[in-house]
Amino acid sequence: MTVDGELTRLEEDIRRLTIEYEAFFNGGRLRPPENTLYRVEQTIKKYSSDSLKLSVSQRFRFNQLVQRYAVHNDLWRKRLRDREEGREVQPRTRPTEAQAATQIVCRDPDREMAKVNQLLHALMDAKQRVGERTNDIDPARFQQFVREKTRQLKQELGCDSVQFSVTVKDGRVRFTAVRADV
Repeated sequence: MTVDGELTRLEEDIRRLTIEYEAFFNGGRLRPPENTLYRVEQTIKKYSSDSLKLSVSQRFRFNQLVQRYAVHNDLWRKRLRDREEGREVQPRTRPTEAQAATQIVCRDPDREMAKVNQLLHALMDAKQRVGERTNDIDPARFQQFVREKTRQLKQELGCDSVQFSVTVKDGRVRFTAVRADV
């Protein structure tokens, strides 16, 4: 095979390797693409040691391919390390509206702590399902928020109770409070 043919094959193998690694990281493959990786590395080693056999244009093309491979290889190693250490980012899943919809009617949050806790757990579950952080939610502050919002809406709307809802729409958690129709 000619040098230009091998460089074309190297370019194709790097492209294939990128696709195979994406399939691996997205769960489409069980193992990293070791065979393609081996072929790419062997070709790079071959022409790195024999760079005098390359013309100027071939050496330029080869160096571009090596740089492309190096950038991708660095990203793959970081993603593999994160996966092995358990820091891999889980893909966001979009729950259906029925899965994430919770409605709770509250008259007095201080006397209905079970409802406030149920609302808090529904909010945290919905946030976890869409991949949002939940470690910044303080239960005491949440209870205070529900208490103040209930008092405010009862006063503004002249009602006896408030309906709180936790829903997921377009991959985002929505927490709303409206007049309860009881």
